[in-house]
Amino acid sequence: MKGAPKVVRRLRSLPIRSRLALLVAAAVAFAVAAVSVACWFVVHEKLYDELNDDLRAKASRSLEFTDIQTGLSTCPDAPSRPAGWQQPPDYYFQLVKADGTPCVAWNSRGKVNVVSSDTEVIGDTEHGREQFRDGTDSEGQPVRVLTMPLVIDVGPGARTVSDDAAFLIAFPLKSTESTLNELALLLLAVSGIGVVGAGAAGLWVARAGLRPVDNLTEAVEHVARTEDLTIRIPVEDDSEDEIARLSRSFNSMTASLASSRDLQQQLIADAGHELRTPLTSLRTNIELLSRSEETGRAIPPADRKALLSSVKAQMSELASLIGDLQELSRSDSGQQGDRVQVLDLQESVESALRRARLRGPELTITADLQPWYVRAEPTALERAIVNVLDNAVKFSPDGATIDVTLKAGELTVRDHGPGIPTEDLPHVFDRFWRSPSARALPGSGLGLSIVARTVQQAGGEVTLTPAEGGGTVATIRLPGASTPPPEVP
Repeated sequence: MKGAPKVVRRLRSLPIRSRLALLVAAAVAFAVAAVSVACWFVVHEKLYDELNDDLRAKASRSLEFTDIQTGLSTCPDAPSRPAGWQQPPDYYFQLVKADGTPCVAWNSRGKVNVVSSDTEVIGDTEHGREQFRDGTDSEGQPVRVLTMPLVIDVGPGARTVSDDAAFLIAFPLKSTESTLNELALLLLAVSGIGVVGAGAAGLWVARAGLRPVDNLTEAVEHVARTEDLTIRIPVEDDSEDEIARLSRSFNSMTASLASSRDLQQQLIADAGHELRTPLTSLRTNIELLSRSEETGRAIPPADRKALLSSVKAQMSELASLIGDLQELSRSDSGQQGDRVQVLDLQESVESALRRARLRGPELTITADLQPWYVRAEPTALERAIVNVLDNAVKFSPDGATIDVTLKAGELTVRDHGPGIPTEDLPHVFDRFWRSPSARALPGSGLGLSIVARTVQQAGGEVTLTPAEGGGTVATIRLPGASTPPPEVP
């Protein structure tokens, strides 16, 4: 058993085709060996049963001859064969005395070696006891032996069992053993051919069955080598086996990776485009201020103040854009499990409302809030609500009203601004997308993207729809309950 781990390690180091072929060959070898052994034993028992029946029938006929019954008087010297006897005998006939002395009949093929068990049937009064065994004759040849009680005549129509001897009859086993040996060689040859054929068939089946795996391996190696995520593995539509599922999973994975890379590249391109404008403005303003200092030509105080205000505004816009990018990037990786907690959505909305009222003091913001508890990241969820309210504040005219309602997990923010054109609604949650009417207003175009991603990660959904009478209705639906869950002690 010490070498078993080495064998296992060697098997694991083999290609999977070879392992499958070996497993198939081993399974077939075991099955063929079991069938062959069972077949050999069945034939063995059948031949021996026939030989036993033949010995039993021959014994019943032989006991009718008086020369067998009178053999006790001539024992231990066997009577001579009659003159002119030419037929070679096929059977062994002899009597076995109580002391084990054999008394060979004149028509016996030879003498069978007596064993102690042959004397156990002497004097058996049941008249049915018999004993079969394998033995040898005086020349060492194998024989099948039947020993049974000797029944002798004691008078007209009367018989009794001898107390002095038993009758023994035997038949050579040479032909039977030859048949069994030939059968064993035949079964061995058939088994060998079957195992070799099974190994070859297993190797062929492994190659055919693993061909999709080879295709998958080549595809993975191609992706690793070239970073080409457009490659796909062909799969039959009606195939539902494990290889087809694996191929579909690989195709889905590469498609997701390709989409993710495209989105990443688009994010980088959009971020570069959005950063270019404030950076250009900053560089221009700073160059004007620097040139004024270098040339000694003072900029008029009003212009200088305007330049500094512009620099400050551009810096704030850059800081806001970078913050939005960081938030969006963090949201892409999913909510942090240690930051998600049960929170009161009503409190988050009230906190966002306080910030919105500071940013739009000229607006009237009404609120009708009912308790609702959700599982989310507090900071991210509050930022998403603030973004929705900021949009409402940004696009509402002076003196307008913003209606905020929270009921049964549905938060609605209704403004009375110009509204969103129908053709722009499919794009409002895209990164860096800004409607033509909003491009002159401050903002990065990432606010609603952050809202959508945060709400989706909390298990909810967000929609923007035109409101009756003008304006826009922003609706956030979050799963939860009106009462907080019980605290775990």
